[in-house]
Amino acid sequence: MSDFYFKSPGEARLFFRKSETAIPTAGLCPEYIQANLVILSDEDSPEFLEFAHMNPKPCPLLEVLCDGTPISKEMAPQSDVTTDIPKYSVYKNGVLVEEPLSVQQYWDKNMTGFLIGCSLTFEAALVNAGIRLKHYEENKRVPMYDTNIACAPTKKFFGNYVVSMRPIKKDLIDTAVEITSKMEYAHGAPVHIGDPSKIGITNVNCPDYGDALSINDDEVPVFWACGVTPQAVAKKAKPKMMIAHSPGYMLICDKKII
Repeated sequence: MSDFYFKSPGEARLFFRKSETAIPTAGLCPEYIQANLVILSDEDSPEFLEFAHMNPKPCPLLEVLCDGTPISKEMAPQSDVTTDIPKYSVYKNGVLVEEPLSVQQYWDKNMTGFLIGCSLTFEAALVNAGIRLKHYEENKRVPMYDTNIACAPTKKFFGNYVVSMRPIKKDLIDTAVEITSKMEYAHGAPVHIGDPSKIGITNVNCPDYGDALSINDDEVPVFWACGVTPQAVAKKAKPKMMIAHSPGYMLICDKKII
């Protein structure tokens, strides 16, 4: 868990806007919703919107920024999504080319932004229920993996789920499922529990994004759909440009967890 503390999401976003250091957002402002980001050209955004509606598990839409500006009106009013996230990923023709601290220079009025729900949102509820989170204890980012779980495809956007993983003690798995199933806007209940190979993960100790975590004998890996899925899809769809949050570095919103 981060050693940083912020009194409010606005204070956190101001820090990220001015900081030259990126910090993961897990555990920050725990009462508030966190969001993934996708930015696409207006040429690609209508079909991506269709893709998100067809895949609400990995892509639960929170807000669409479609008026030519990168300013949120609903989830984080007055926030500029091109500056207020700690770290970004920039893809060109499906290739990750840069991970800057700001993407303000890339925005133009012919772009649309999408804020997508994030599983970091439900972590405070898990902790409050007595569920220990390894990435907090080991001061790491949650691990994320490419899988063989197919997304519902559109003509251009297709591919498989990315999932996040948290080791959960066996006697608390039902509790974790019950808590997260009530938060569909944050990916909801797990998509898989147990053997990683059944969803195409060959080595749970080598995540595709984030950091590896230890798994004890009394723990089971539990997997949730993840908002990094659009980045995996971008590698196949190859849009001229897709801008996204860097995995583990989210937009902290002003909306409290429901």
